[in-house]
Amino acid sequence: MTSPPNPAEQADARLDAALRELHREVLQEPLPATLQQAAERVEAVREQALQGRQWMGMAAAVVLAFGVGWLAHGQLSAPADGLAQARRGVEHEFVRQARFAYSVYQPEKRHPVEVAATEQEHLVVWLSKRLGRPLKIPVLEAQGFGLVGGRLLPGDSGARAQFMFQNTAGQRITLYLGALDKAAAADSQATQFRFEPDAAVPSFYWAEQGFGYALSGPVDKPTLMALANSVYAQINRD
Repeated sequence: MTSPPNPAEQADARLDAALRELHREVLQEPLPATLQQAAERVEAVREQALQGRQWMGMAAAVVLAFGVGWLAHGQLSAPADGLAQARRGVEHEFVRQARFAYSVYQPEKRHPVEVAATEQEHLVVWLSKRLGRPLKIPVLEAQGFGLVGGRLLPGDSGARAQFMFQNTAGQRITLYLGALDKAAAADSQATQFRFEPDAAVPSFYWAEQGFGYALSGPVDKPTLMALANSVYAQINRD
């Protein structure tokens, strides 16, 4: 069943027809050239804008896809890279502290150590207790360095120890050792020697079972390497 005609709509239709009849001649005239050109320009601008939006959409999709891929790559690689960087940072700080301790106590004439070599047994027992594991003091007499003594030092992850050795020319080297923090200890069951050059105090660093070691002194690299090898072999000897 159809709805009855709407009087308002009928009135609008009659008015529209009357206006068209009144201006019939004007409506039948061709569109002026200036208006035609303006209309064409408007249409061209509209099409360009539409194409621009399409290209922008495509570009945004490409950028989004690239960004998602890169983010996924970063999320996959970041943990490994982050752990490696954290470990290197901890190792670098350990060596820096070893050099600092060397620089502080090496010049001392009367008090370079807390416990002298004459009390070596007491020194080993004391520092082993403070560091929480049995320690060994390497013997470097064959390389020309005798034990001066040792001392207790603070570290980031607990107590640290420093053993000092000296040759007949008065040249001193130190062995700095102690526990690493968890970030480095988790991946330091066995770390190869790494030479840390420094104009004043070069060092050889290595780690074993969560403990870091730094042998430091103003000697040439081959001499320091030979000393480090001797220290490593003696510390790990059953």
